[in-house]
Amino acid sequence: MNKVKVISSGKALSADIEGIDLSKALDPATRATILEAWSEHLVLRFRGQKLSDPDLERFSAMLGPLDKAPTYSKGVRTDVGSDFVTVISNVVENGVAIGDLGNAEALWHTDMSYNEIPPMASALYSLEIPPVGGDTGFCNMYQAWETLPQDLRQRVSGRLCVHDSSTNSVGGLRGGYEAVTDVSKTPGARHPMVITHPVTKRECLFLGRRRNAYIVGLPVNESEELLDAVWAHTTKKELSWYQEWQVGDLILWDNRCVMHRREDFDSNSRRIMHRTQIAGSKPYGRVSATTA
Repeated sequence: MNKVKVISSGKALSADIEGIDLSKALDPATRATILEAWSEHLVLRFRGQKLSDPDLERFSAMLGPLDKAPTYSKGVRTDVGSDFVTVISNVVENGVAIGDLGNAEALWHTDMSYNEIPPMASALYSLEIPPVGGDTGFCNMYQAWETLPQDLRQRVSGRLCVHDSSTNSVGGLRGGYEAVTDVSKTPGARHPMVITHPVTKRECLFLGRRRNAYIVGLPVNESEELLDAVWAHTTKKELSWYQEWQVGDLILWDNRCVMHRREDFDSNSRRIMHRTQIAGSKPYGRVSATTA
């Protein structure tokens, strides 16, 4: 058996894991190595994999029970043969999109944080990639909180934020929702802006997505100004790392302390990704009695 290697990116987060074939069952020692590396680096990359959907599900379930795939945008075909695999793609066949999110830029976000219990992790596997574009960025929400200026730390500490459930990460309206015109009435879960990671017990920012976000209890203009300031800090280059995709890459990230985004790419190129989500627990953190 090949010796497992953990190679740090040298950036704010992420590491390559070499010497593992994820299509095969993992022994306890290998699993422990992966979990330790994941806790330290937050994002793991496994290159050169050849995975079926059942392989992807089995590996993901190593971390815990799987979450069902989220609601697709209107008009997307969803017959992938699995309740747990989400197809992320711009490919259209016979006039019907075979996956969601198209080719547009996907803004910084946390997967499915509009749910009361968001997934703890996501695993994204590449089947087809464009020759240029479509890279995925990740940012370290521990470091975002630890380096946040003191005045902003005081202003967000104890606050709840509404995480919009009406749109996806490229701004598409989800089936069954109407467009938000007043962010103080945004649908979606309310989560603390500063949470405690249930495993590491470290505090981190938990922002979800910027579009239609609202800080509970603040006038809309004050909420917008504060969110803009926190997002500008969180998405600084020094807090991030970018994945340049190759076919057969699998990326695993901790959804509780990592946000991510996707660069746009040519609509004439094909990009097909399959994603699983691992079930989590309700985010918790210090919440002021006056903001709940």
